[in-house]
Amino acid sequence: MSLHADALAALEAWAAPDAAQEALRVRYVAHLRAHPDGLERGCRPDHLTASTLVLDHDRAHVLLTLHAKAQEWFQLGGHCEPGDTTLAGAARREATEESGLGDLSLDPVPVELSEHPVPFCGPRDGVLVHHLDVRFVAVAAPGAQVAVSEESLDLRWWPVDALPSGPDGRPDPDIAALVARALHRAGPSGRSDQAGQSTPSALPSAGGSTRAAADQPSR
Repeated sequence: MSLHADALAALEAWAAPDAAQEALRVRYVAHLRAHPDGLERGCRPDHLTASTLVLDHDRAHVLLTLHAKAQEWFQLGGHCEPGDTTLAGAARREATEESGLGDLSLDPVPVELSEHPVPFCGPRDGVLVHHLDVRFVAVAAPGAQVAVSEESLDLRWWPVDALPSGPDGRPDPDIAALVARALHRAGPSGRSDQAGQSTPSALPSAGGSTRAAADQPSR
């Protein structure tokens, strides 16, 4: 099965949690039906992306990366690549590349959809690019150690009740909503997820590391 076929099947079968998410699901499905290249970054002005919110064992911390272009904290993720065969696989690959975490328990069912404009992705004919992000949730393995990649300015475990603040002094409502959905999906530590697999534990690292980077793939 191709990545396009997998994404279309996954989104057609996805049970949206509310009316707003259902409207996005319909939007994504229509986009894929109209665009055979709808998951490629060259599909303009819109294309699907895949991301992962990584939780620690106690569901007390979330791993976020500081985006080089946006200068904001986001979940791990980015564009799909030619070698990807599933949306969940693309999300796992991006999470692994950006965190160094090779043993992630990722729920293959999307936890949330999010459409957002991306000014730095390069407009075409004056039309702003939108990422149609498909978001997943994963839990890191016991004793997992993160590593800052060349794609990150910073990588840090944040307490779920003390997320990074924006210019207005409050956490980004988009990230806060994603964390809430991820916590609801993952459940208490040790609980089996929707995929029927036992969710492993992980010990978060204190604080985070920083490494300067020239660029980072758009999200």
